[in-house]
Amino acid sequence: MVLLKKYIGSRAFYRKLFAILIPILIQNVITNFVSLLDNIMVGQVGTEPMSGVAIVNQLLFVFNLCIFGGLAGAGILTAQYFGSGDHRGVADTFRAKLYIAFAAAAAFLAIFSLGGETLIRQFIHEGSENLDMAATLLHARDYLHIMLFAFQMVYASTLRETGETVLPMKAGITAVLVNLFLNYVLIFGKFGAPVLGVEGAAIATVVARYIECAIIVVWTHRHRERNPFLDTAYTTFRIPGALVRQIAVMGLPLLINELLWSSGMAILNQCYSMRGLEVVSATNISSTVSNLFFCAFLSMGNAISIIVGQILGAGELERAVDEDRKLIAFSVALCSAVGLVMAFIAPLVPRIYNTSEAVRSLASELIFVVALFMPFHAFTNSCYFTLRAGGQAVITFVFDSLYQWTLVVPLAFVLSRFTSLPIIPMYTAVQAMEFVKCFIGYYFLKKRKWVRDLVNG
Repeated sequence: MVLLKKYIGSRAFYRKLFAILIPILIQNVITNFVSLLDNIMVGQVGTEPMSGVAIVNQLLFVFNLCIFGGLAGAGILTAQYFGSGDHRGVADTFRAKLYIAFAAAAAFLAIFSLGGETLIRQFIHEGSENLDMAATLLHARDYLHIMLFAFQMVYASTLRETGETVLPMKAGITAVLVNLFLNYVLIFGKFGAPVLGVEGAAIATVVARYIECAIIVVWTHRHRERNPFLDTAYTTFRIPGALVRQIAVMGLPLLINELLWSSGMAILNQCYSMRGLEVVSATNISSTVSNLFFCAFLSMGNAISIIVGQILGAGELERAVDEDRKLIAFSVALCSAVGLVMAFIAPLVPRIYNTSEAVRSLASELIFVVALFMPFHAFTNSCYFTLRAGGQAVITFVFDSLYQWTLVVPLAFVLSRFTSLPIIPMYTAVQAMEFVKCFIGYYFLKKRKWVRDLVNG
């Protein structure tokens, strides 16, 4: 009974958890379901188009996470200003977010325009199958030039930080339905539309995202009584210097961390691509399916950050330790169950794709490997968000990006360049590094440096 009480909470505990977890989980599932729709639809066209989309998605993944990391510092202050009733402060942070989003979009637009083809070529290598690499490059370039978009996250993140979580979720559901319909029409040329293939998938996604953005922006401006920060958001271009410094101090480490982590993931996939273009397609199927299941521990991580952060802010430090332990236990249990489901469907999902039997078989094996490591991903992700809730920016950087670049990326690089190890053993070896991260996370948790009240010192 003592052991159960240590790791299992009360009904009130789980009611509180589910109230926070479920909206976050729904939003994450919607976002990843859009990607899965694109992936399945493009997968019906053929292996080369699917590979092209997969390659460009690696580059856009870096862009999207940099936007997320860049806005995070301003987002922390947005929530604090809203909590204190300072709507002018919310307007200032909102304006800062617009500048950050514009700067990031301009930088990545320049990088993709000048060096996009060079970056894409790094993922294209001969494999065991007779795939058209020139066609893959063409599809990738088409997708890249159409997929550039930004700024939707500025409004959506501000709404969430000021307590409005339902509207972004509704807009996301609308985007999924629009994306599904337009994929069907534009990829395959239905209802008199031309057959656009990959370009149609890209157009469908962009249209869906802009509709999502329009819903959020229009609703926000039409409900000014609920969003009073808009009264001063666009009346000036100025941001107070002290606020700029605060955002830089808080946001720069998070931005660097997201940039390094996401670029590390892109390099990992480039290492896997050394085993052939069919591996690009298989890892694309695997990662798209996996991301849908990853919503479980990613949403739990956000819930942990919110719950533990609130308890630490209330000065109840030992209660924070106790509830964090129960939250982590629930996350591991939840993701163990999710992993079992994932392992069960591993042989089934790749059958949806119009690709070769070799790619389908490889994708199934990759999904199964990921399923085996789901509980360990849940634990390390929970550790990360616990440390972040306690304001341990440097430790989270060490735990996340430094670990990635000093252990995981070098291992994948060496195995891909200096051995002939097949993709499945190589992929499993890289995934197995999560064991090391579990020990590192446990060590940081036991050190208890994260157990501190940031608000009241």
